[in-house]
Amino acid sequence: MVTEAQFPFLAEKGHVVSLVGGGGKTTLLYALSEHCARRGWRVLAGTTTHIRQPERNFAAADADVKALWVAGAFAVLGTPDGSGKLTAPPPRQLEHWMEQADAVFLEADGAKRLPCKAPAAHEPVLLPQSDIVLALAGLSALDRPLREVCFRYDAIRPQLLAAAPDAPLTPPVLAQLLASTQGGRKAVGDRQFYAVLNQADTSELRQQGIQI
Repeated sequence: MVTEAQFPFLAEKGHVVSLVGGGGKTTLLYALSEHCARRGWRVLAGTTTHIRQPERNFAAADADVKALWVAGAFAVLGTPDGSGKLTAPPPRQLEHWMEQADAVFLEADGAKRLPCKAPAAHEPVLLPQSDIVLALAGLSALDRPLREVCFRYDAIRPQLLAAAPDAPLTPPVLAQLLASTQGGRKAVGDRQFYAVLNQADTSELRQQGIQI
């Protein structure tokens, strides 16, 4: 469950929010979309790269977007790639529905289901209309070898992180990764930025999250 105390932008229409990183992007994408749809907003969810095709709320055609909005549901827009995933919809179609939506939530990179992510040279894919970026990480990655929990770790080593691939991911290292313009803040510029820490399932992890 998400709240406006956690994400103040949920109180305002008109935002285009991009999610990057690892550790629960898709789950948060749909939680944010559901929260706004319950308020009666026209909500569009999707991706600028790729995302697993959902079992519900998928808009296969323009008429589906309208029908979902009339029913009070959010619409997931994308192009099926034949492997169970959606890629970004045609730019003109996406722009058309973004202009009519009250809120837009987009996954802007991939993490192969790992809890931590370092962006490659071509990532993230942030649209010019995007005014908010959420950089996610799962606290389940802490104290585990970087090579096991951080997707594309080699993309920023040793430029950003000096730690060896077998070194454990510590709170200071994760904080550095999220805050860096080569990491979580890559291409953010003057957009609003949030670091989101998921998987805080124990009191110890919550304390480490506070430290981060």
